[in-house]
Amino acid sequence: MDNALWLLQLIGERQALRVAEAADLLGVARSTAHRLLTALRRRGFVMQDRPNGAYRPGPALYEIGLAAVSRIDIVRVARPVLEQLREETQETASLAILEGPMIRFVDCAESPRSVRVGNRTGVVRPAHASAVGKAILAGLPDAEIERRYPGDELPPATTSAATTDPARLRAELAEIRASGFALNWEESADGVCAVAVALRDTIGQPLAGLGVAAPSSRIGTPDGIRAFAPVVQRGAELVLERLRSPS
Repeated sequence: MDNALWLLQLIGERQALRVAEAADLLGVARSTAHRLLTALRRRGFVMQDRPNGAYRPGPALYEIGLAAVSRIDIVRVARPVLEQLREETQETASLAILEGPMIRFVDCAESPRSVRVGNRTGVVRPAHASAVGKAILAGLPDAEIERRYPGDELPPATTSAATTDPARLRAELAEIRASGFALNWEESADGVCAVAVALRDTIGQPLAGLGVAAPSSRIGTPDGIRAFAPVVQRGAELVLERLRSPS
């Protein structure tokens, strides 16, 4: 156990570690280092970009760190941007983080309109059925998507509009990577649509999802919610600027 924890600390500090380096640093055989790293990879604490490549921090390790330290910072830093998005769009702006195959809304700035998407702070939704969740998932490597969704079907969502097909999800995530934003049309809740982007750290890991949600009856078509994408993207850039240089 001590060697495994030490490995996690080394990978967190160095951001990349090969089996031979791990063995030398731990003072153990390469087979032992490989066994430890393989066990950590199965649990998502480390990952490899390619077979026999260096081991890097995995999403499980990242999520623990975010839960322990960064979540409070990102909520604090993002709050003024959520309020700005609400003013620009007159719709509800939200911040969410990934928790396994789910996302949790950690802050919202609720629309001032009488008909609106309500404040969802604390609400948990399937990641694959929400714009913020899909935006975050699109920032993960394919191997991590496979780890989170190993079966032939995705977890059930709350509406019939959400896909249950992992292949279809992977195709949509590829489109999100290309476009830079994710859409949700009544997949997480009836009558609700949303657009979202991922907030990424300096090495490209997704920190959280930033999105705008609105009643689909008012927006009318997916193109209507897609029109908010540039505003949300600018908001994400502002959050990242604030995270790098917090006041």
